Amino acid sequence: MSDSATPAVEEKATARAQSGKPASGMTLAGRAGRIPHLGLVVALVLLAIVGLVTKPENFATSSNLVSVLALASTIGVITVGSTFVIIGGGIDLSVGALMALASVWATTLATQAYGPVVMILCAVLVGTGAGLLNGFLISYGRMVPFIATLAMMVAARGLAQRMSNQRTQLVQPDNDAIVGLSTTRVLGLPLLVYVFALVVLIGWVVLNRTTFGRRTYAVGGNPEAARLAGIDVRKHTLMLYALSGLCCGIAAALIMARTTTGSSTHGDLYELDAIAAVIIGGTLLTGGRGTIIGSILGLLIFTVITNLFILNGLNTADQLVAKGLIIVVAVLLQRRSLNLRT
Repeated sequence: MSDSATPAVEEKATARAQSGKPASGMTLAGRAGRIPHLGLVVALVLLAIVGLVTKPENFATSSNLVSVLALASTIGVITVGSTFVIIGGGIDLSVGALMALASVWATTLATQAYGPVVMILCAVLVGTGAGLLNGFLISYGRMVPFIATLAMMVAARGLAQRMSNQRTQLVQPDNDAIVGLSTTRVLGLPLLVYVFALVVLIGWVVLNRTTFGRRTYAVGGNPEAARLAGIDVRKHTLMLYALSGLCCGIAAALIMARTTTGSSTHGDLYELDAIAAVIIGGTLLTGGRGTIIGSILGLLIFTVITNLFILNGLNTADQLVAKGLIIVVAVLLQRRSLNLRT
């Protein structure tokens, strides 16, 4: 080791000695704090204990587990897309309405005449196209994401109502292959759960193992620095909203499978559930930090809470109040964490 490096090493050793902690020492709480998503896992365990105590005969059953996972699947796919958008420094309030529009468009008689493959393709294209429009308005139209996606939310919901004449459209018997995503089970789980798991896996790989993912963190953390580093920020933002729209289209196919319908009422308040799950999962609303796994754990917390309210026969209004309080607490904890780091 060179002589110039020796003083630096000695200074570090002196600082550790003065702090009263061993060089390799760390408290148990400190080590626990370094475990990723430990708090979310603990929260899930506590909710499970509540379920076992309050409704042991209903909560700890395979049918209830399947119900929770099936409910989480549709919102979960949307949550993956929302995670990318929020890490990239944006927000998407239109996800629930886009899912409704995609489901209505895919279940029109004209679309259903071409079979289930075309129906699913239609849902995906409608969602992706609307997401691209969101991204174009934000990136090249320089609209604030909140305003652009709020306008899309209202317009998409209205268009879905107009196309369906505010009626629920049934999936025709000839297209039962779509319904099979919900009814066909592999190892006890419906296929839509596997679709959800596949979307999560792909999302994790893209975010953590690709240039696109690294650029998403860079754009969300500091757009100007990302631009100076050679990243086309506007194009990347456009792609993020297209990705969110794509997830909405996939979610539309899943909700058609679960409900055997397309309806303008599908996805009501899904944008709140998705955003709340992302926030609870540790993603910063200002962008630049977050994980897919954290968002999914946040989603599972919300889904289990909903399940507990249903099993215990509690009022839906109380459920909404509880969700609102959870969101407020999550944001306050985020701010506290940021203050401690700075």
